[in-house]
Amino acid sequence: MRKISRRDFLKNLGLGTAGLSLVASPALASESHDKITGEKLPAKIRKVKETYTVCAFCGCGCGIILYTNNDNKIVYCEGDPDHPINEGTICSKGNAIIDAYNTVEKKGNRVINKLRVTKPLYRAPGSTKWEEKSWDWVLAEVAKRVKATRDATFEEKDDKGVTVNRTTAMAALGSASLDNEENYLLHKMFRAWGLLNIDHHARL
Repeated sequence: MRKISRRDFLKNLGLGTAGLSLVASPALASESHDKITGEKLPAKIRKVKETYTVCAFCGCGCGIILYTNNDNKIVYCEGDPDHPINEGTICSKGNAIIDAYNTVEKKGNRVINKLRVTKPLYRAPGSTKWEEKSWDWVLAEVAKRVKATRDATFEEKDDKGVTVNRTTAMAALGSASLDNEENYLLHKMFRAWGLLNIDHHARL
């Protein structure tokens, strides 16, 4: 076996590392394709829009970066390396979030789901159709109905005269996409309303 000096070892190591970096560099990649649609993906150094957001699949709150092309279509997703929770890592569910708005045709092709709801919809009592409403209208309507229900059903004392300050006419079901701080504030708000029926969909 031929002996190699420390100097030659470090020199060869440096050359090998530089060669691997050039091969793996997205700037020199001739072309890359979306594994699902087969479309060519722009390299990260090209002009694609970066959007920093939080994964919506579970309660971990991992940060992700979405890359969209000129047509505002998501073409790539990766973990946010600056996020304190996942520090750039991403699980298989989070990596598949770019496929959340797609559906699979009979031929096996993935296309954008035309039935996906993207705006608030409201169906009036007795109506057979849905109407598009603004978020301002929806939030105001929800607040109005919550107050009306609470006022009509609030109990200060039970049958035995014990102070209870409660309403059993409403319930709250939490979301796994909320973090600890959001859950803390929502729980305090629901308790202030007098709700007893508070649960979480992950437990159900």
